[in-house]
Amino acid sequence: MNDIILSRIAEALTWTGRYVERADATARILDAYLHRLLEDPWRDEDAACRSLYAILGLNAPGDQHCDMQQVLDSLAFDARSTGSIEGALGAARLNARSAREAVSSEMWECLNSTWHALGEQRTAARRTGPYAYLALVRRRAALFFGLTDSTMSRDDSWRFVVLGRSLERVDMTVRLLSVRVLDAAHAPDWPTLLSASGADEAFARVYGGFGDTSRVAEFLLLDRDFPRSALHALTTAEECLAALGNPRHDAARQPIGRMRTRLEYLESGTLEEALPRLLGDLQKACMASAEAVAERFFPYQGAIEWAQEGA
Repeated sequence: MNDIILSRIAEALTWTGRYVERADATARILDAYLHRLLEDPWRDEDAACRSLYAILGLNAPGDQHCDMQQVLDSLAFDARSTGSIEGALGAARLNARSAREAVSSEMWECLNSTWHALGEQRTAARRTGPYAYLALVRRRAALFFGLTDSTMSRDDSWRFVVLGRSLERVDMTVRLLSVRVLDAAHAPDWPTLLSASGADEAFARVYGGFGDTSRVAEFLLLDRDFPRSALHALTTAEECLAALGNPRHDAARQPIGRMRTRLEYLESGTLEEALPRLLGDLQKACMASAEAVAERFFPYQGAIEWAQEGA
């Protein structure tokens, strides 16, 4: 294969990992918010919906009342936007199809069958609620990454998928925490944030109870063992970049390595005061690394239709 084909395959694999992780994270966030609204019918639905838009970096509808059906139409069912579940999974499928020689047959079948199942689940969700739809997305994302780990050799193809997943995971964790810390008007409570991160049970095992304190931020940023924490994901991303053969001072590894070191040695007692700036720096580091990865590994001209980035 020539270098251009290899570059395109590397890009497709990276975005496959990112898009599947984005769909999974969005499904978890929506499910957590929906359950909180169901448990507490007096909760402000408009504020909760605006919080969801803020987490995913989208503008909520003007001054009109915002409800969960609008949110689901925008963030779950919109196949035209890679910022939604359906759009992200569609983009992941197209990327995986363009890299069929690099992904395993089981990974491709997982994405393809998931995509074809979404239509029926979407129709059912409009009648009986979105819980089965969101559960399907979470299960299939877990299956896809499980198959990635169990059916791919630990070669560069695997590393690009895991690198994409790790960068997206840090970004989604930062988005959740940023709304909680910086946007008090629409902020989710700590238990909702834990549930949206898939971290409620892991947090309970570490701290002996469910989260209603700012220790949630410490867990989601600094825990070394929880796979969705920022520290764990940054460490994984850095390991992937190192194994991909970059020079030690490569522009892709530098921002990730600096933030990983900063988190690793951060005193937990100083976290609350440092949190707003830290979250901004984490997001900037991930963006800088993603741009450097593209420049280093995808050095060709012209956009690829299947790899356009969503919000």
